[in-house]
Amino acid sequence: MSRRRSTHGPTAIRRRRIVLALLAVLALAAGAAIGATRGGDGGGSGERAGGGAADGGAAEGGAAGTTASEPPAQTPADRAQAAVARMSLERQVGQLLIVSFSGTTAPAYVTDALRGGRAAGAILFGGNAPSAESVRALSAQLQRAAGGDAIVSLDQEGGDIRTLRFAPPPAGQASQPTPAAARVSAATTAAALRQVGVNVTLGPVADVAATTPGSFMAGRAFPGDARAVADSVAAAVGAYRRAGIEPTPKHFPGVGGATQNTDYDSAAIDRSRARLIAEDLAPYRAAQRAGARIVMTGHARFPALDGANIASQSRAIVTDLLRGELGFDGVVMTDSLEARAVDAATPGEADVGLAAVRSLAAGNDLLLLTGPGSFPLARDALIAHARRDRAIRVRVAESAARVVQLRAALTQHR
Repeated sequence: MSRRRSTHGPTAIRRRRIVLALLAVLALAAGAAIGATRGGDGGGSGERAGGGAADGGAAEGGAAGTTASEPPAQTPADRAQAAVARMSLERQVGQLLIVSFSGTTAPAYVTDALRGGRAAGAILFGGNAPSAESVRALSAQLQRAAGGDAIVSLDQEGGDIRTLRFAPPPAGQASQPTPAAARVSAATTAAALRQVGVNVTLGPVADVAATTPGSFMAGRAFPGDARAVADSVAAAVGAYRRAGIEPTPKHFPGVGGATQNTDYDSAAIDRSRARLIAEDLAPYRAAQRAGARIVMTGHARFPALDGANIASQSRAIVTDLLRGELGFDGVVMTDSLEARAVDAATPGEADVGLAAVRSLAAGNDLLLLTGPGSFPLARDALIAHARRDRAIRVRVAESAARVVQLRAALTQHR
């Protein structure tokens, strides 16, 4: 028979006291840690801008490598989402709108919209840009109104598609036969744009046109097959971005196979899905690898991808293909919503407001408004639909966050 150690002797009593004391210390420490963690998770009466696992932070207890008293670092996307969450619906809708106007000075409705957060920026045309001095002054006016983060954009492909007639490139992309030539042209053009305060160029053209006889894009696109075009697009995108200009490869998923200009007529591209994926999308994959933050959608029809809708109004093309299959997570921008191909998509009810809503629903973020009076029509339609349709309301917030993040990035180049 074994002997039991006494549980009532002095030694046993001291041991129990030590254990109880240790347990008390551990309990106090655990309570302090829990309190600190709860404080870091947004407890208290102050309004929370973001945070938590859903905003990219770690689960309760903090991110790896941080103490309980340090909030997890926010990503640019987190900060943009938090900013949008504090906006009214009207201001969220404003983030989606690029406006246009006549003259070398922005009218009051444009500066008021920028100042109040009800527009994201402007596109300039030839009438806005007679000289470098006038464009520089106009860009400065737009930035003052917006607080320094306005999108100031234009077309500067070269040749006839050149808003700044006094700036390079003198000829279109078809005259740039190699990636090296595309790189030099983009760098030279970017320097000229920066000098006058432009921060977004609506190019390069990323369409594969040389393989289609009679393509209306032949003079505007890089020469060669899909691989050659992809290499030149990547070179141009990289050169623009290194110079502090955000490029906008266009016109997704590629209108090189069209013989009709969608600005003036409807167009359908009867290529197989396999060919479109292998050839026409190659330049967009290359642009994405080169760091493109913006992609412009076109207005042609692609029956192999969507039998009912033009590309800019097709969820199958914008959301499923561009975002889903290609994995693009930047800003998607429409071509002009006043194009004839857009009007033809809604016969009998041509309406820029309806086009804006359909484009947003498809997955576009920025809506390009180039016609007189189109700004209030698009704005009011988006607000009205968002108030009665939760899906549109969600899309407004998603797109606004992407645009806010882009605008914040633009300020880093100034």
